[in-house]
Amino acid sequence: MTADPQTRAAEPRIHPTAIVHPHARLHPTVRVGPYSVIDGDVVLDADCVVGPHVHLTGHTTIGRANRFHAGAVIGDEPQDHKYDGSPTKLVIGDHNVFREHVTVHRSNKLDEDTLIGSHNLLMAGAHVAHNCRVGNHVILANDALLAGHVQVGDRAFVSGSCLVHQFVRIGPFALMQGGAGISKDLPPYAIATGLNTICGLNVIGLRRNGFTPEVRLELRELYRRLFRSGRPVRDVARAEALAPHGPEARALLDFVLTSKRGVCTHARRADVVESSDSAPRD
Repeated sequence: MTADPQTRAAEPRIHPTAIVHPHARLHPTVRVGPYSVIDGDVVLDADCVVGPHVHLTGHTTIGRANRFHAGAVIGDEPQDHKYDGSPTKLVIGDHNVFREHVTVHRSNKLDEDTLIGSHNLLMAGAHVAHNCRVGNHVILANDALLAGHVQVGDRAFVSGSCLVHQFVRIGPFALMQGGAGISKDLPPYAIATGLNTICGLNVIGLRRNGFTPEVRLELRELYRRLFRSGRPVRDVARAEALAPHGPEARALLDFVLTSKRGVCTHARRADVVESSDSAPRD
């Protein structure tokens, strides 16, 4: 039976078994579940919900309406031998969901924070390492692992059990198929499959996010010239940069031209299990 509003109002905001450091700053609307621990340098804004057995630690600043499920550990020390114990930071935006046993580590140096944007979903067992920068509306599925200094663009989708090497960039609207691994940059709008290979555009994601047929066609043609021409990708990108392009195509070119690690390459058809999601057609 659902409790009436008066009963809910009488429920304790912080469960009596939770341990909240007196110096932690919690908005009056924050709710904390049983056996959770919140350390002294944590800041929680309005309407956050901390589930059972959650540990919030470190110099961690958390925005509005975030939800932390059982066993999440947020803001712990970076897993880095070079870390010297400095009060480094983790900054989290608004309306994120951290499911069971998600781990997010603070940065390894004072002049660069670990950053999580807003409206992201981190599914059970996902890991975000030190100095990562995760944008907005990103999904990290179960057991997706981001190593240190990884950057993830807005509305990217990292599927289950994916591995992302340190310092790699994942472009906006990109998608990683389940079990993929990358140690090179994943271009915007592309689909990663296997190891350091891509198999076309994230057409379904582009449609769902309102990209017009004209823009999708331009991106498809640019993808073909960049990744399927047989020429070095950076050489093609330099030539294309001199031609007129819309802002979406320009973003793809800029990403390729600014890559320090190199970008993933197009997979041979024999290496790809074709699906309606991965086909490079519109």
